[in-house]
Amino acid sequence: MNKLWNALTRRKRNDSDGEESKLARVLNLVDLTALGVGSTLGLGVYILAGSVAYEQAGPAVTISFAIAAIASAIAGFCYAEFAARVPKAGSAYVYSYVSVGEFVAFTIGWNLILEYVIGTSSVARGMSGYIDALINNTMSRSLKESMPINVNFLADYPDFFSFFIVLVISTLLAFGVKESTLMNNIFTGVNLIVISIVLVAGIINADIKNWQIQKEDIPEGISAGEGGFMPYGVAGIMAGAAKCFYGFVGFDCVATTGEEAKNPQKNIPLAIVISLIIIFLAYFGISAVLTLMWPYYLQDPEAPFPHVFNEIGWHEVKWIVSIGAIFALCTSLLGAMFPLPRVLYAMSNDGILYKTLKRVNSKTQTPVIATLLSGLLAAIMALMFNLNQLIDMMSIGTLLAYTIVAICVLVLRYQDDGLIIGKEVEIGTPRILKQIFNLNFIKKPDSLSSSISKLGIVVYSLLCIVLCALLLSPTMITPEYPFYLTVTVVVVATMILVICVLARQPASDVKLSFKVPMVPLLPSLSIFINLYLMFQLDLNTWIRFGAWVIIGYIIYFTYGIRHSTEGNLRSAESRRDSTFDKKKAPVMPIEPNFMKDRYVIKS
Repeated sequence: MNKLWNALTRRKRNDSDGEESKLARVLNLVDLTALGVGSTLGLGVYILAGSVAYEQAGPAVTISFAIAAIASAIAGFCYAEFAARVPKAGSAYVYSYVSVGEFVAFTIGWNLILEYVIGTSSVARGMSGYIDALINNTMSRSLKESMPINVNFLADYPDFFSFFIVLVISTLLAFGVKESTLMNNIFTGVNLIVISIVLVAGIINADIKNWQIQKEDIPEGISAGEGGFMPYGVAGIMAGAAKCFYGFVGFDCVATTGEEAKNPQKNIPLAIVISLIIIFLAYFGISAVLTLMWPYYLQDPEAPFPHVFNEIGWHEVKWIVSIGAIFALCTSLLGAMFPLPRVLYAMSNDGILYKTLKRVNSKTQTPVIATLLSGLLAAIMALMFNLNQLIDMMSIGTLLAYTIVAICVLVLRYQDDGLIIGKEVEIGTPRILKQIFNLNFIKKPDSLSSSISKLGIVVYSLLCIVLCALLLSPTMITPEYPFYLTVTVVVVATMILVICVLARQPASDVKLSFKVPMVPLLPSLSIFINLYLMFQLDLNTWIRFGAWVIIGYIIYFTYGIRHSTEGNLRSAESRRDSTFDKKKAPVMPIEPNFMKDRYVIKS
C-alpha cells in the first residue's frame, strides 16, 4: 500500500531550466497574445453577449462580463506564475505534476484533453450552424431529410461540414507551428477589425433610452423582468456572470506553449495578462453597444448582431459582421485545437500515456500523431453531437484545472524544499500554536510552517465545497432558517480565519519573472469561484465527466503507473543506491528533501 501511495504522489522534477526542447521555439509575444485572444474571442463575442442580455442580465450584461473578467484574471494570474516556474508544454498538467503529484496531474491532464476536444468540436459545430443560417438552413434541412439520427443523446443529423473543418485544422497544425500561427494571427487581426467596425457602428446607432426602458413600456406578452438597466436584479447579473465566465475560457492555451515560446518565463505571463485585457475590452464594448442599439428583450440569442443590424437597416454591416464571425470562428477553432496535442505530447513524454503520442516529426517539429489523433476524436464528436450537448460537457474540466492550479500556487508559495536531511525540528503544542499565527516572526518556511500551510489549504478547500453546497439553496440562508444561516456564517468565518493563518506563514522567496499578487487572498478566491461554478453544472454533466474519468483511470492503472518516466528514474536510482550499499561505498551528498526531516515530538 505504501508503494502505491508513493507512486501516486511522486512529483516530477522541475529540471526545465536549461533543458533543450525538441519542439521548435518560434512563438514570440505577439504570437502568444494572438493565440490567447484568438482562442477566446470567437463564438462568445458573436453569440454570448446577446444571449446573456436576452436571458439573464439585460443591459447589465456589461457588469456580468466585468465580474467574469475579474474571476478569469485571477485564474490567469495563477497560470502566469506557473508558466514562469515551469516553462514546459502541458499547461496545468505539468504544473500539478511538479507541485502536487502524478495521480492528480494525470487527472488534470485527462480532463484538459476533454476540455480541448469538446472546445474544438463545439466551435466547429457553431461555425457550421452560423454558415448554415446564412444559406437559409439548406445544409441542415437536407441532412435531416436524407440522414436523420433518431438517438436522444446524439444530434439530429451528422454534421459533415464540422467533421471536415476539424480535420483540415488538425492537418494545418500538424504541418507546422509557425505556419498555423501565422494563419491564426491573420484571422485574429480580421476578427479585431470586425469588432472595431461593430463598435463604431454601434456607437453611431446607440440610444441611451434602451438602458432606461420602464416596466410599463415593455410590450404585453414579453417576459423582460422589471425593466431599467438591471431588469433581473443582482441575481440576474450573477447568473449572467456565471455564463460569461465561459466566454473567457481558452486563454490557458497560451500556457501550453512553454517549449515552443521564445523566452517563456517572460512572454507567457505577459501574453496571458495582455490577452485577458483585450478580451475583456472587446466583450464589454460589444455588450454595451448591442444593448444600446436595440432593446434587450428583442435580441436574438443565437445570432444577435446580424439580427440587430438587419432591424436598424444597416444590411452592409450585417454582412461584414457575418463574414467576420466566420473568420473569428476559424481563429477560435485553431486556438481550441492548438493545446490538445501538446497536452497529449507532455503526458506521453512522461510515460503515463502511450508513448507513440510523443513522437515529433523531424521536418515539421510537431507531434504529428498526437495532433492527427486528437483532431480525429474532435471531428467525430463534432459529427455526432449538437452544439448544446457539447457546451454542456466542456466546462467541468476547465474549472477543475483552474482549481488545481490555484491550489498549486498556494502549495508552492509556502513550501520549503531546502531543508537539510537529519535536521531535528522540535514540535510541541506551544510551538504549533505559536506557528499558526507565526508569533516567532519566522522569515523563511520550515517543515512545520509548510505542514500548517498545506493543512490550511486542504481545510479551506473542504470548506469551499461545503459553502458551495449551501449556496445551492440561497433562499434558505435567511433568518427563517436559523440552522442554515448559522452554518453558513460559521463556514465563512472559518474560511476567513484559514486565509489569515496562511497569510501569517512565511513564504518562499524564489525569484520569478511573475508572481500572483495578494497571496493567499487571490488564489483562495479563485478556488471558491471555480468550485462554485462547478456546483452550477447539471447532473448529466457530472455523469459524463465521471465516465470520462473512469476511462482515464483504467488507462493510468493498466499502463501509466508502470511506464511512468519519473517512476522508472526513481527505480533506477533505488537500484543504484542498493548496489552502493552492498559495496559499502562512501555516503554521497544527496539533494535535500523536506519529506525526510526528523521530527522530535515534545511531550
